Amino acid sequence: MRNYLGLDLGTSSLKALLIDADQRAIASVSVPLTVERPRFGWSEQNPASWIAACEEVLAKLKAEHPEELAAVAGIGLSGHMHGATLLGEDDRVLRPCILWNDTRSHEEARELDDAESRAITGNIVFPGFTAPKLVWVARHEPEIFAKVRKVLLPKDTLRLWLIGETVSEMSDAAGTSWLDTGRRDWSDRMLEKAGLSLSHMPRLVEGTEVSGGLRPELAAAFGMKAGTVVAGGGGDNAASACGVGVAEPGTGFLSLGTSGVLFTATAGYAPAPETALHTFCHAIPGLWHQMGVTLSAAGSVEWLSQLLREKPEALTDALGETLAEPGRLVFLPYLSGERTPHNDSEIRGVFAGLEAGTDREAMTRAVLEGVAFSMRDCLEAGGAGARPERLIAVGAGSRSAYWLKLMATVLGCEIALPEAGDFGAAFGAARLGLCAATGADPASVMREPPIARRFQPDVDKAEAYDAAWRCYRALYPALKAAMAG
Repeated sequence: MRNYLGLDLGTSSLKALLIDADQRAIASVSVPLTVERPRFGWSEQNPASWIAACEEVLAKLKAEHPEELAAVAGIGLSGHMHGATLLGEDDRVLRPCILWNDTRSHEEARELDDAESRAITGNIVFPGFTAPKLVWVARHEPEIFAKVRKVLLPKDTLRLWLIGETVSEMSDAAGTSWLDTGRRDWSDRMLEKAGLSLSHMPRLVEGTEVSGGLRPELAAAFGMKAGTVVAGGGGDNAASACGVGVAEPGTGFLSLGTSGVLFTATAGYAPAPETALHTFCHAIPGLWHQMGVTLSAAGSVEWLSQLLREKPEALTDALGETLAEPGRLVFLPYLSGERTPHNDSEIRGVFAGLEAGTDREAMTRAVLEGVAFSMRDCLEAGGAGARPERLIAVGAGSRSAYWLKLMATVLGCEIALPEAGDFGAAFGAARLGLCAATGADPASVMREPPIARRFQPDVDKAEAYDAAWRCYRALYPALKAAMAG
């Protein structure tokens, strides 16, 4: 019996998923985590809480599934990206980790974001990325910066505890602004711009490669085998892609969570930083991925549900499943600013075309259409080479059949809804652990999950939705000018 363990370090919890050799779930354990916000715009976590959470999930698995845990042959890691864990001598943590959603380094990001940085990394330097955080520490906490010997991403801090070595992998490293994303290696020049050098960086491996072996003392404590393979793993979205089978060019997934993500796998490196599209390495060797983000997807539906005092599913279920023609009411879902393609933190949402007859159904349809159009913006940002043939739908919003039919029509591709099951980042991490332990071909391991329904574009309404999207696009510059004036 050979099993595999996925550890997903999320912002709000650490999840462990144990699967067997046939990729069937054996057990799942989750432990909550808290975020500290000591000042406005700050977001931090104590890395010690990650270690404590991992000890807790492993202890629970040992207590409830001792034989299955003892049979683990490979461990994979996933985690929230962009965080900065600063280590000093003897790998001692110097301060709380600055998280992905911390905005304190917006000035430093603007300074680092120039033509040279975009040419090397393939991305805009966003405030949430790791490099500007280190420049901020150098300016505001110089006594701490002087002691920094290593900088680790969150999941790689957990890896250090597991294997006793500082190692990272390509998909997570691509979100630091220190990686030459096309070459899949650290950039001396980008490190220099942040006052660092290669000595501050962990060793790099691919997500399916072996990063090290489980430390003997941990193996003894939890009834596992010493030296159990720990895979490189992946950043949370890359690991999620592995979980839903996005492992080959032309495949992708559509996440309709609070925010919306359009993730497509590509065989080549084709960055488009001017569109605020993320171009990162995939966790699978030889692949990259492009990722567009809209900040308020299902979050927009949740906002409307609070406004109308109706549950989100009641609003969307009332639309049925037959796709209507585009409505006259237009919604821009910029409730918290927008990422792709505008990179505009100050823009805000709007309803355009309200009239005396506007009712909750019209408002619901407009919100769903507005988010679909924002995902179309993400698709267009990637250019013709990144257009997928099919997208796997995940997230709370994927429960609406109407929305998925609308998405298929607006994006011009099939939307596939998986059967109920756990196909998230922890599952993807476990699959990466399987590949590292066995040497299996990722394409054979990272298969698409069983599909419950497939939604095809409504060809009779495609032209009308294309025209509606163009009207949607025309509103942004007008709204931007109005807010500036």
